[in-house]
Amino acid sequence: MSYHRPFGNPHPLGATLEDGGANFSIYSKSATAAELLFFDRPEDVAPSRTVSLDPGLQKTYRYWHAFVPGVSAGQLYAWRMDGPYEPAAGHRFDPSKPLLDPYGKGIVIPEGYDRPASSVFGARTLSMKSVVADPSDYDWEDDVPPRRPSSRTVIYETHVRGLTRHPSSGVAEGKRGTYAGMIEKIPYLKDLGVTAVELLPVFAFDAQDAPPGRTNYWGYAPVSFFAPHPAYSSDGSPLGPLREFRDLVKAMHRAGIEVILDVVYNHTAEGDERGPTFSWRGLDNDTYYILEGEGRHANYSGTGNTLAANQSVVRRMIIDSLHYWVREMHVDGFRFDLAAILARDEQGRPLARPPVLFDIETDPVLAGTKLIAEAWDAAGLYQVGHFPGESWKEWNGQFRDDVRAFVRGDSGLVRRMADRLMGSPDLYGARPREPAQSINFVTSHDGFTLNDLVSYNTKHNEANGEDNRDGTDHHLSWNCGAEGPSTDIEVERLRGRQIRNLLAINILSLGTPMLLMGDEARRTQHGNNNAYCQDNETSWFDWSLVQRHADIHRFVRGLIKLRGLRESVRDAHPLTLAELMSLAQVQLHGVQLAQPDLAHDSHSLAITAASLSGDLRMHFALNAWWQPLAFQLPALPAEAVGGWRRVIDTSRPAPHDLVDPRHGEPVEGATHTVAERSVVVLFAAVRPTAAMAGPLSGI
Repeated sequence: MSYHRPFGNPHPLGATLEDGGANFSIYSKSATAAELLFFDRPEDVAPSRTVSLDPGLQKTYRYWHAFVPGVSAGQLYAWRMDGPYEPAAGHRFDPSKPLLDPYGKGIVIPEGYDRPASSVFGARTLSMKSVVADPSDYDWEDDVPPRRPSSRTVIYETHVRGLTRHPSSGVAEGKRGTYAGMIEKIPYLKDLGVTAVELLPVFAFDAQDAPPGRTNYWGYAPVSFFAPHPAYSSDGSPLGPLREFRDLVKAMHRAGIEVILDVVYNHTAEGDERGPTFSWRGLDNDTYYILEGEGRHANYSGTGNTLAANQSVVRRMIIDSLHYWVREMHVDGFRFDLAAILARDEQGRPLARPPVLFDIETDPVLAGTKLIAEAWDAAGLYQVGHFPGESWKEWNGQFRDDVRAFVRGDSGLVRRMADRLMGSPDLYGARPREPAQSINFVTSHDGFTLNDLVSYNTKHNEANGEDNRDGTDHHLSWNCGAEGPSTDIEVERLRGRQIRNLLAINILSLGTPMLLMGDEARRTQHGNNNAYCQDNETSWFDWSLVQRHADIHRFVRGLIKLRGLRESVRDAHPLTLAELMSLAQVQLHGVQLAQPDLAHDSHSLAITAASLSGDLRMHFALNAWWQPLAFQLPALPAEAVGGWRRVIDTSRPAPHDLVDPRHGEPVEGATHTVAERSVVVLFAAVRPTAAMAGPLSGI
């Protein structure tokens, strides 16, 4: 304990409980005065106690610190900083505003809180407050992270509130839309077969960062990088969200499911220079944000501001945040929103070796966690296939676009589809990466759901209040002949087939598959492809759909089990994409063997591959043409047992669309006809193997 303990220590940052009280520390290079504010209740406007810091005794370099006796866990607090108000120079200090602690481990949002309209100097409003927490006060019992290899990972992108908020969820009212409510759906997730949940942002965010009368539902508006979002807790106490989120992680781990967080380190809820002040702007605006001329905020995020991620203080905050969620919250990985922004320097220029990205991937605390990059930003920096670093996985936007377009029937896509099926070697083959490098997805929270992708030609975002201008127009959808819900039997039959095609390609391609919440039950957003402000039944999972579309739900369960069968014969040693392609004896075909048709007007492709153990042969035939096509079949080795069996045929009704390989219909002859707009998968046992002895029971 240092000699200046009565005046506090600069390390660690945030609020840290010690014997007899708590140490507080915060960074601000340009502040001239600092005060700690303590509150008794979340709704209090005026503090019950104020501690003014002496810069001569309680400022070390650029860190303001204080030891305050008598403080215990659950205490509400905020900071107030004074300094120059010179917007053109990047300074926006306002001594009237209580500020959240950037390192605060908890946040309370008072009832009746109203988002400040702007950063108008001197405005006093009801404010959010930080909470003193004791991270050691929790019994993790025997919790051990699953550490599942990426090659055996199936990701389910979901939303804590949206998963159980709908009245049909079966969760009690007080727990619907919460961490506790999500725990009740773990048996469903386990039965579906997913191995990881990717949670849309759970960092505390400003739910009022949305058009008037609407709510920021997605959560990409952070006000903290350490505190779990309090509105997702069924426990309304200041420390309830911290405990309840940990309960969720522990329960997931007991079921063998990993927890991946969608994290937002590229911007904050403070918006541009006209936005409200919650924390960083009032602490050191020119440190935390990338600024342009006259102190304006650079907007590479599309949300009004951009964090200066490679500035040393911000870089440290990001690393400290990641450490906290791994060490204290036991999460298993992170998906970095608009991660290309983290490759920009303090002036916004792309860097070849961005310090923060290499800090993250070489950090020993983070070793073994899953690091996933959304490798683009809102200003046009697109790094899919060449995101800096070696350990990063990437959301493969090319996979999404090419698969959508091919299944829709677009021309000129056969070569690219072959690459997507084989782990995208055109993107990732130049470096020794494993196939799991590619996070394969067809839908995500941002865009159409799978049902809507085959039901709408155009977006229908009128409910967002932006005259349908928001959301992408590049959605590569096709409504199969009618816009929106249809009672036409043929339209619905075709939609079901297209959904199966997209699911089969997504789940069975080389790479790490990701599914969107509810796609397994044809969840719809009624054509809204940007439902970020729809905290209502537009976005929530209607659980009655699981039974209504039991055929699709069953199909997804079966696909995941088939994928597990394929992966179960993989060597323990991680293989690079090139090694796998060689060992799997991958062969490309068209309707004729070894003659892939790469012409612009071609719509068909077939691939044959062997399992790494040599026990299985797999043949995939894709027909995106609007007429049936006869595909030649490859010969099997002499030791093959029973010949080819049809395991998947998306043109057939359930339960014949996917069957247990043991019961697959034998395929006779030298060719097999694949119906129009269909995917067929054949399996053959080269020798008797335990892998074929019934892994799909229950399908």
